[in-house]
Amino acid sequence: MRTLDLTKARLHHQHLARPRFRNPAREVQWLGAVQAQDYAAAKWALGVRLRGATDDDVERAVADGSILRTHLLRPTWHFVTPADIRWMLALSAPQIHLANASYYRSLGLDRDVIRRMNTTLVRALQGGIHLTRDELRDALHKVGVPTAGTLRMSYIMMHAELDGLVCSGPRRGKQFTYALLDERAPDARRLERREALAELAGRYFKSRGPATIHDFAKWSGLKLSDARMGLDAIEAQLRSEVVDGRTYWFPTSRLPAEMARPAAHLLSVYDEYFSGYKEWSAIGDDRLAGRLRAMGNALNSIVLVDGRIVGTWKRALRKEEVSIRTDFLSSVTPAEERAVAAAAHQYGAFLGLRVVLA
Repeated sequence: MRTLDLTKARLHHQHLARPRFRNPAREVQWLGAVQAQDYAAAKWALGVRLRGATDDDVERAVADGSILRTHLLRPTWHFVTPADIRWMLALSAPQIHLANASYYRSLGLDRDVIRRMNTTLVRALQGGIHLTRDELRDALHKVGVPTAGTLRMSYIMMHAELDGLVCSGPRRGKQFTYALLDERAPDARRLERREALAELAGRYFKSRGPATIHDFAKWSGLKLSDARMGLDAIEAQLRSEVVDGRTYWFPTSRLPAEMARPAAHLLSVYDEYFSGYKEWSAIGDDRLAGRLRAMGNALNSIVLVDGRIVGTWKRALRKEEVSIRTDFLSSVTPAEERAVAAAAHQYGAFLGLRVVLA
């Protein structure tokens, strides 16, 4: 399998080449979980994979609870469906709690404080009430749980999310709210550990293959031994091929014979096309990788052509338009430039805004 085949297969299986669904929740279910600490970028990560979806469509799915936002897998926010949230938390929460242990100690989050804060959060939110972080801060302060400082409150709420007490509620304007998980996901599935490992591995390799076991471990936050256990359970459902000494696993279904080329995508650096893998050798050469690393925190959004990195992009939102500036890091043909322009207009259509190309 050539490098180009890797990118072609990933674009197809991640529904970037040919969007399959219209419903945001179905896309989240297909991917298993979608990294979502950058909320606007996470909504676009779904929109670019859906047929005819808008930002409002994704926002409604978050509001009505058909997709939830919480901390799981690696210690960052993800979109996940109500049906999947419990078994994914059961897999990932113990390991994230362990990684956070030193922060809990330094912030004074001992057993007594955690017990009081959990009791308070449940009482404040029960009955379908949705509260902002500041409103929950006030409730905790009233029962003597210190909440001074952004970091302490962040870890208080992450702990409650990982314990399966709270998750996202509908947004109130531009403010995020929290809700009780039992009320937002009353029918959440619960799986035995081995079954959950197999389920997570199946979601990952079928939606992101070709990928290695190390890619899966990185994305899931699992120990390599647990990642192998999950892959072993579903190995018969997959194909594998060795490329440059690495074994890649992918679905048995055949790829379409033809895919439109050139095809461009404007993605966030947090998109699953990047965050779903340990290394990016299949989508950019060493020279380009060095230039991207040099950008550091300034690197936010990436331009792809036929699945490979060709540059970066930035947006500026105005009342009725979005200005999009692209900076190419490698040479592109006129046809590829037109494909990038088409991708920019796709983003504008998602937002419902006129596009101005800079």
